[in-house]
Amino acid sequence: MAMTDLLRAEDIKKAVGAFAAADSFDHKKFFQMVGLTKISAENVKKVFHILDKDKSGFIEEDELGFLLMGFSPDARALSPKETKTLMAAGDKDGDGKIGVDDRRALSHT
Repeated sequence: MAMTDLLRAEDIKKAVGAFAAADSFDHKKFFQMVGLTKISAENVKKVFHILDKDKSGFIEEDELGFLLMGFSPDARALSPKETKTLMAAGDKDGDGKIGVDDRRALSHT
């Protein structure tokens, strides 16, 4: 399954482009722009599984750094600061990774 099966390609392109500059990433704005806040919980879960590259059931910090590339292969990696900020926002139980149960809090914050 591709990200464009769940989200509109033009929304993905616009959202990725809006945060092309280093240290400009704002997860709340990005998730809103890309359309994650408008899709069903089941589809948010599918997006989560696309981003979970190692299929561990969690998005670890190293995977999180490549979040934008999960939406568009030509996007940039997140900076270490952006990655840590996003991890802090999504890791609600403090275990150092974002689990499938944390995903809705992250995409709907």
